[in-house]
Amino acid sequence: MASFVKDTQLLREARERQEPEILPSQLNITDSAELSDYRLRRRKEFEDRIRRPGPSTQVWLNYARWEESQKDYARARSVEYTDYLFPEELQTLSLNILEAAYRWKNQKVNAAWDVFKSFE
Repeated sequence: MASFVKDTQLLREARERQEPEILPSQLNITDSAELSDYRLRRRKEFEDRIRRPGPSTQVWLNYARWEESQKDYARARSVEYTDYLFPEELQTLSLNILEAAYRWKNQKVNAAWDVFKSFE
């Protein structure tokens, strides 16, 4: 019985000492200047992550998806094409499939079919 009390007491003390989980704050963007500052900050974060050593294909893809979520399709395509310039990380098949999916999702069905046909 004594060890049971000791165990529960230890668990209780551990919970009391545990740091509260820090959740990211919600952004309240009120005008276009704040929005452009936010976008600039996010782009810089992505570019800093890309410059880090090691594989960055996933970072490029996340960057392109983020640009797409901002409805800046020209930049999203630019990010995707920039990724093609790095042959050491080039995984042609998967990137072509992602390009086809991107075009498909953006109602560019004929262009997507052309990309899929290039696999044959």
